[in-house]
Amino acid sequence: MGKLLPMRKFRDILVAFDGSDSSKNALRQTIRFTKKGKCGGDVMVVTAIPSYEGEIELIGMRNIKRAFREPGEKILSEAMQIARDEGAFLPSSLEEGNIHEVIIDVATSHDVDLIVMGRRGLGNIERAFMGSITARVIGYSPIDVLVMPHDSSISFDTILLAVDGSRYSDIAANRAISMAQLCGGEIIILSVVDVSDEFFAQAPDAVEKMIEGARSYVDSVKEKAASAGIKAKTYVREGETHKKILSMADELNADTICMGSHGRTGLRRLLMGSTTEKVIGSAKCPVLVVKSN
Repeated sequence: MGKLLPMRKFRDILVAFDGSDSSKNALRQTIRFTKKGKCGGDVMVVTAIPSYEGEIELIGMRNIKRAFREPGEKILSEAMQIARDEGAFLPSSLEEGNIHEVIIDVATSHDVDLIVMGRRGLGNIERAFMGSITARVIGYSPIDVLVMPHDSSISFDTILLAVDGSRYSDIAANRAISMAQLCGGEIIILSVVDVSDEFFAQAPDAVEKMIEGARSYVDSVKEKAASAGIKAKTYVREGETHKKILSMADELNADTICMGSHGRTGLRRLLMGSTTEKVIGSAKCPVLVVKSN
């Protein structure tokens, strides 16, 4: 594992607000989280709308662009009302463009430490494929993204860290340990060995080696956490990865699931992999996708 870097509090957090119930809750809970002071810093809000692509001159309506922005302005005013209700006065902006690009551009230009997005309520079929905006933000953002179910709150008291031994899970492990240090939390370290029944039947010795490797890895993460003064428990489970992550989060009352983001390009970057998508789509608690060390 890489060197553990000290985790500063979230100096600036960007909430992507689209007027949905989930984004309203995400904004409300982010403000409340930062007011605790120990972990959180300042909050800003962005509402993004698609650029108007019509021919204004041909239509002959000089104010059509203004009319096009009005729904976005209404959405942003809802965000400001939520902030006032929570006793906060936040910087905000209404931007036009490709929505995921706008969110990332605002986040990077303001050097925020975290992007928060609400997860819309989804049906069983839709849960298999996360919303394209969320997928694109996670896929292309260099900044960590926290995705929140509509009725969840933000806490890092108990972090379920899902690891697979890759360098991306090393980065997530470092982040989880640092956040636990900062927020006074503890970590549940989980590695899942996911193989088919056919593979197990044909190569049981290979599966046992995979299990031993997973145990060795979670133990190494636990040792690193202990050296940082963090309480940690380790688990190795066999089965479908996303199902085991979700069931362990429920069983152990995790406040947040922390996962690394595997490097991908093109379409694979948008799809992100079924495990990440399915965990985000069905988790009852927020999911933090770690993008950098």
